[in-house]
Amino acid sequence: MSTAASVSTSAFEVALAVVLKHEGGFVQHPQDPGGATNFGVTIQTLSRARGYPASVEDVRHLTMEEASAIYRRFYWDVLHAGELPRGLALALFDFAVNSGPRQAVAMLQRILDAEADGLIGPITLEAIRRADEADIIRRLTRRRLGFLSRLAIWPIFGRGWRRRVLDVERESIRLASSFNPQHGISEMIDTKTILASRTIWANLIGLLAVILGLFGFDASALGASAFQEALVQFIAAGSFIASTVFRILATKQITN
Repeated sequence: MSTAASVSTSAFEVALAVVLKHEGGFVQHPQDPGGATNFGVTIQTLSRARGYPASVEDVRHLTMEEASAIYRRFYWDVLHAGELPRGLALALFDFAVNSGPRQAVAMLQRILDAEADGLIGPITLEAIRRADEADIIRRLTRRRLGFLSRLAIWPIFGRGWRRRVLDVERESIRLASSFNPQHGISEMIDTKTILASRTIWANLIGLLAVILGLFGFDASALGASAFQEALVQFIAAGSFIASTVFRILATKQITN
């Protein structure tokens, strides 16, 4: 399997786990227009996937494997979510599961000032690439809550929907801020921590003093705390500047 395919599969699994956390198992709420549901898959969606009218018992006995395949076929792939940044992919995927792919995509397109045809294509993908991912996620969340609050069944399901949408927003922004395919941000933080360590640099200064002493140099001043402090501050400042530059470059790479 290629690296791109591996990343896409992993992103789907992460997003699906978040969705299933909120969807739960078999439910047949009398006021839910979706009717019988299992793992968030409605009886209508199961019928469409199987190509024949499904029964309530079919929904009740739906397996996780079949539900996962349905989510990938009717939602993830339709959204071209594997081509989206991970955080936005989760936010849009959960919106689509809850309200339908066309509704979710059309709302995203309005945020991006693109034609709201409800289909992810090259123009929408380019607009996403140029936008700030976290900002899109937040704006999509607000639009989504506004849309849901206008539905007739909001008084019944509104509290749970709101909790779900805000939780998905948090998870999406976390993914948007933490994911880096080259692990550049993690390495940057580790490097800065090592370079800024007073213990490491104090030990190195002491070792240097011993080595210079062996060659007849008076290196006693190297052990002075003021010199150690100045050097550590210099190194810390340099590592901070370097980490800032690398963070900016890493962010640009993720966005692109």
